[in-house]
Amino acid sequence: MTPRKPALVFIFITLFLDVLGIGLVVPILPRLVEQLAGGGVDRASYLFGWLVGLYALMQFLFAPVIGNLSDRFGRRPVILLSLFGSGIDYFLLAWAPTLPWFFLGRLLSGISGANFSAAAAYIADVSPPEKRAANFGLIGAAFGLGFIFGPALGGWLGHYGLRVPFYAAGILTLINWIYGFLILPESLKRENRRPFRWRRSNPIGALLELRKHRLVLGLSTSYFISSLSHQVYPSIWVLYTGYRYGWDTAQTGLSLALVGLMAVIVQGGLTRKIIPRIGERRAAVSGLLIMALALTGYGLAPEGWMVCIIIVFGSLSGIAVPAIQGMISRTVADNEQGGIQGSLTSLQSVAGAIGPPLATGVFGYFISERAPLLLPGAPFFFSSTLTVFAAILAARSFRKNPVE
Repeated sequence: MTPRKPALVFIFITLFLDVLGIGLVVPILPRLVEQLAGGGVDRASYLFGWLVGLYALMQFLFAPVIGNLSDRFGRRPVILLSLFGSGIDYFLLAWAPTLPWFFLGRLLSGISGANFSAAAAYIADVSPPEKRAANFGLIGAAFGLGFIFGPALGGWLGHYGLRVPFYAAGILTLINWIYGFLILPESLKRENRRPFRWRRSNPIGALLELRKHRLVLGLSTSYFISSLSHQVYPSIWVLYTGYRYGWDTAQTGLSLALVGLMAVIVQGGLTRKIIPRIGERRAAVSGLLIMALALTGYGLAPEGWMVCIIIVFGSLSGIAVPAIQGMISRTVADNEQGGIQGSLTSLQSVAGAIGPPLATGVFGYFISERAPLLLPGAPFFFSSTLTVFAAILAARSFRKNPVE
């Protein structure tokens, strides 16, 4: 076995346990916000949107800092410090008696949760250029496995109390930290490290780094728009399925587990076969168009069982992001991987800060008495339109850069 293979296993398990902790609280967090805020679902949807948006805003501010710190000091210490902070924060959220405490907890979660830029850079470190797109699929597979077990377990634990999943998430995240401390090797060679610069590490400077290459600029724009449209899922999934289909925490958790299972199948297995066969460029555009169709389907589905069919079909869209990340990663130097992944995480975080308040606002409006018609699927239709636009931008970028 080559040194690269165990390193990928280590980072995969680290990401899986990290995402498992996040998945545990997904089914219950919107309902806990509704309980603390009082009022109806429409009021809770607005508050939940801002709560999710704050998390993403902190990731936007700190992802480039963490990514560039990992370029200077290595991936291992950055990942471990972030994991420890996440574990402690889950216990703060479990204790939080009021919404302001919840907002403080999510602020801290966003800072510590920005470590995915270092994890993505870790994968780039241990992967040869021609295999980076396939290996970036491991991130999606880790997310998938985490969301198979996390939401299902969180939905089950939620029956014993809405705060119980937070304690479970905190314990699992700290176990993850101990595992990484004992097992996780460093991936960044000393000759590939570079000095830390605030110019590259502030969020605006990090985004400006994307302008160096024409293809990177075009793909990163498409990446941002698709990330913005994707925010509809974490923002309103629990609220939407509960409102339209009457699902409880267990049903919501099982539906998210199905999402995770399909992500594992597609991004952990099919991605390695599909992307080399059709090419990264076709994979990016095709994946985005499949995502647009799935989003439209969610907005139209009159029965809950139809959602499960759409989840299976829509999972094929998972080939898009690894293909885009692979193309971007191959365009930059080895000592820039942490910075470029930090920039992409910042773009995703900007989308995460804007998307949830937008999605929950649209949802809350179209289920309220103020709306001209009752249309709970409106956020999905809006996101579908954005995704089609992202696919068009990606295709145009490929035509303008046929050789790069």
